[in-house]
Amino acid sequence: MESVLEGLDPEQRAVAESVRGPVCVLAGAGTGKTRAITHRIAYAVRSGVMAPQRVLAVTFTTRAAGELRGRLRSLGAPGVQARTFHSAALRQLTYFWPRVVGGEPPKILESKIRLVADAAREIGVSLGGGELRDAAGEIEWAKVTQNRPEDYAAAAAKAARRPSVEIADVAGVYAMYEELRRQRNLLDFEGMLELTAAVLTEHREVAAQVRDQYRHFVVDEFQDVNPLQKMLLDVWLGDRDDICVVGDPNQTIYSFTGASAAHLLNFTADHPGATVVRLVRDYRSTPQVVGLANGLLGRSPASGHRLELVAQRADGPEPAFNEYDDEIAEADDTARASASSSTRASRRARSRSCSG
Repeated sequence: MESVLEGLDPEQRAVAESVRGPVCVLAGAGTGKTRAITHRIAYAVRSGVMAPQRVLAVTFTTRAAGELRGRLRSLGAPGVQARTFHSAALRQLTYFWPRVVGGEPPKILESKIRLVADAAREIGVSLGGGELRDAAGEIEWAKVTQNRPEDYAAAAAKAARRPSVEIADVAGVYAMYEELRRQRNLLDFEGMLELTAAVLTEHREVAAQVRDQYRHFVVDEFQDVNPLQKMLLDVWLGDRDDICVVGDPNQTIYSFTGASAAHLLNFTADHPGATVVRLVRDYRSTPQVVGLANGLLGRSPASGHRLELVAQRADGPEPAFNEYDDEIAEADDTARASASSSTRASRRARSRSCSG
């Protein structure tokens, strides 16, 4: 059991040893957050606090979920479920569908674009390729933030949304999109989360079974959780608080789809007495890069919640700033700089080989 803690820095070890929730890990870039949370799960499993089959680790991409599973296997904790929100929801929905709904289950809509195009055509709105993608993005935002077609226009105006498509046209396309989706027995990703939460809320025996299966939760990239995902997570948890969340409010990248770092920032208010651990040792970048990042984050709107990172690597060159006329010029110069750097590294390696 103690071998799981070997090689962890003091803050990572504090995460690993905090085996009972609620736990909030504020982890800056390059600070080893995946290492910390996988070692936490493995340590809890080996110490008998958690049964591996009772743990659900949730992340945002299939690749990240696979990495979690691989690391946990290597740490002697196989059997832990590591999934995306959508994968976990679809698995539960598929399992319980015959019992609570019955009939032919809906087909999962992998992309909204074709259905959005059909909806636009049905109401006589002409949309180009970029406009179709923009309209699909607006529909996703509306569904994530729980705004129905009739509420979209007011909500979009309040949120200062500026799609390339007229807001009134988006609202019309959204309404027809939902009508066609129901007619064709289709379910999009947002509907999947919403329907899973509804099934668990309306069928107490289903909720009890899911909560018995999953008693411990770990959520990665918590700053990018959107309202629908948060709603489903709350239903999974019920009145329990055995949850560990990991994130950094300055790394929110999905706010344009409705995600909000507020869930991370308000975690201790929602869970009084939560253990909070800050990971600040940056193993990825040189002191020059880390210093620049700290300075930039100090000027950001979220500066009150920033993590002051401490570089662990040796010194490197000072960051350089260049301006380009367009993306092609930037790509060409980056390629030239990369090739030049590679050539210099190769020459140094040959020189060391000859001198040896």
